[in-house]
Amino acid sequence: MKAWPLLAIAALGACAPTTGARVSSAPAAAPVRAAAVPATRPAAPATGGFRPARVMNLPGLEGVIGADSAGLQRQFGVPRLDVWEGDARKLQFGSEACVLDVYLYPPAPGAAPKATYVDARRSSDGLDVDRAACVKALKR
Repeated sequence: MKAWPLLAIAALGACAPTTGARVSSAPAAAPVRAAAVPATRPAAPATGGFRPARVMNLPGLEGVIGADSAGLQRQFGVPRLDVWEGDARKLQFGSEACVLDVYLYPPAPGAAPKATYVDARRSSDGLDVDRAACVKALKR
């Protein structure tokens, strides 16, 4: 019975690293962060042909759909988010009432993007709201 502690120690010793193995208590290296996104507008990706965007047609959005960036800013003020992806653009306007995302796509190759789609949600919990009601709530 006195041999049990010695056998246990010998068994645990077998789990120790072998010669040449190194155990380090140093923290792992910090993760590498991606470079910042450049502030310039990226070039449109090369594609086989131009496809015009589908244009949303809902009551209450008549002044928004078809507007360019300047027209949207006249209606809603400075966007809190302005994102370019190729030749498409997303402008986001918001208040305590709602958040309005307006998607702009060029109607023809090389043309300035125009609003073709609108999405709206509550600021508090992100649930969808009526788009026209959000437009009305955000207009200056």
